[in-house]
Amino acid sequence: MAVLPILHYPDPRLHKVASPVQTVDDSIRRLIDDMAETMYQAPGIGLAATQVDVHRRVIVVDVSEHGTALQAFVNPVILTRDGEAEREEGCLSVPGIYDKVTRAERITVQALDRHGESFTLEAEGLLATCIQHEMDHLLGKVFVEYLSQLKQTRIKSKLRKRARSTL
Repeated sequence: MAVLPILHYPDPRLHKVASPVQTVDDSIRRLIDDMAETMYQAPGIGLAATQVDVHRRVIVVDVSEHGTALQAFVNPVILTRDGEAEREEGCLSVPGIYDKVTRAERITVQALDRHGESFTLEAEGLLATCIQHEMDHLLGKVFVEYLSQLKQTRIKSKLRKRARSTL
């Protein structure tokens, strides 16, 4: 397994739409393992392949307290959305920035697991938010794009300034 470099907003590669996975093979399982290691090391609770510059429809999520409940979703599709909840979100691609985003409180998602087997999962609360957040990445959308134009401009400026100061 390897820790992969995470793209940082406003990198244009974060806006690429991910392609469906045709076959869940060893390369996809290796990607899932590398993404999991990257997510845990960051540390985070979710990561989309887009964030590591692999534009395939793969996400990993672990909202457990001790990082012991990894879930991988290949070609995830939300079948149902119910309710509405506002939660503070952060993102490994937008380090140090947190803001409230409104999403569905409950979802039903269908995907393939790391073995290519189809499954359906009903999720609510933090898990539902995390899945929706990561699936947005697969569509080329970053959570800050739910915020006002003024907030987005301030965030871009702050992150660009931070990047220049670390060079």
